[in-house]
Amino acid sequence: MRKLELLERIENGNSLTSWWKYSNPLKVAYNVALIRVAGCSPSLRLKNSILRLTGMKIGKGTRIGLGAMFDIFFPELIELGKNCVIGYNATILAHDYTVKEARKGRVKLGDNVLIGANATVLAGVEIGDGAVVSAMTLVDGNVPANSFVEGVPMKISKKKKK
Repeated sequence: MRKLELLERIENGNSLTSWWKYSNPLKVAYNVALIRVAGCSPSLRLKNSILRLTGMKIGKGTRIGLGAMFDIFFPELIELGKNCVIGYNATILAHDYTVKEARKGRVKLGDNVLIGANATVLAGVEIGDGAVVSAMTLVDGNVPANSFVEGVPMKISKKKKK
C-alpha cells in the first residue's frame, strides 16, 4: 500500500495546472537543472554529489545509471539505501498529479536494491533490502525485502534466496 499525502482535490481543470502551489518554481528549476546534469554525467560519484544537492538521500556505494530521472518537485522525499543500483532511464517519482488530486509521498529504497532499466517507481513506495525490480516494471506498491518483482503493474514473482 502506497502512503500518499493529499495536497489538494481539484474541482475544475487538473492538479498539474497548480503545481506551483506545492513547489517553489525557482526550486523546481534548480532541481531540473541538477537532475538533468547528473543524468548525463559519466562520473558516478559526481552524479551522486549533484543529486544530493536537491535534498535526495543517497547511501554509500549506490550507483545511478545514465538517464535516470528523479522527481523534480519533491526530490527530498527520495531515499536510496546503501549499495543500490538504479538502471538506465529508470524513473523515481515522489508526486502523483491526477486529474482530480495532487499527492506526494516518500520513496524509500533499502540497501542492495536493484531497479532495472526503464522501470518506474511511483510515489509513496517502500522497497525492502535486497529486492530486485525487473526492467520496465511499474512499481505501484511496496516491495518486500529479498523479493523479485516484474511487470506492469508489478507482480511479486518469487522471493530471492538469501
